Amino acid sequence: MAIESYVVVHNIAKRHNVGTLARSATAFGVAELILVGRRDFNAFGSHGSTSHLRFRHFHSLTDARLFLKLNEKDCDICGVEITEDAVSITDHPFKKSTAFLLGNEGTGLSAKECEICDFFVYIPQYGGGTASLNVTVAASIVLHHFGVWAGFSERIRDGNKFVVAEKPLKQLSRKYCTETDDRIIEERKSRRESASNGFFEDGKNGVSSSNLLDSLFPDE
Repeated sequence: MAIESYVVVHNIAKRHNVGTLARSATAFGVAELILVGRRDFNAFGSHGSTSHLRFRHFHSLTDARLFLKLNEKDCDICGVEITEDAVSITDHPFKKSTAFLLGNEGTGLSAKECEICDFFVYIPQYGGGTASLNVTVAASIVLHHFGVWAGFSERIRDGNKFVVAEKPLKQLSRKYCTETDDRIIEERKSRRESASNGFFEDGKNGVSSSNLLDSLFPDE
């Protein structure tokens, strides 16, 4: 069975981090980005990479864990957090396909999130100017290390950039994960909530001006 990586997005607070996470996930060969909680997201910062990444939605962390553990995936779930038993990412403590769960930028992983993790990794720091890294920066470092361990094939280069694959068929509709059957009901509900809270989807030049990311993935 091929080794794969996944990113689980839950309770991310900052507005643009889902888009930039998608960009990093695409660059480092992630199979799927799994959204837990709300399905809508802000793709700002993705630079079109969401078209090359599969999104999947679950209502709860428990459902996401079942998906990753069953259906022949048999993934380990790795929490990226500075815990007492966390292992340095440089040790590459991987055994098989792995899903990475990253903590909220301000509070880290919650107790519920830690419960579904099989092990934890942390990123060593060598300077004393900050207590932790931005969630997207942390994800990029961790995913790169996993790709090295897994032996992912390096993408071909052209000049000073990597070659971008041909754009696949569009999977997403209006920055909305469409993986489950009740998409229409949820999308209408989301639009009503957006309207009642004064949110707007489209800004100038097609850039989303929604502030929904501050409340996209509430704790269960």
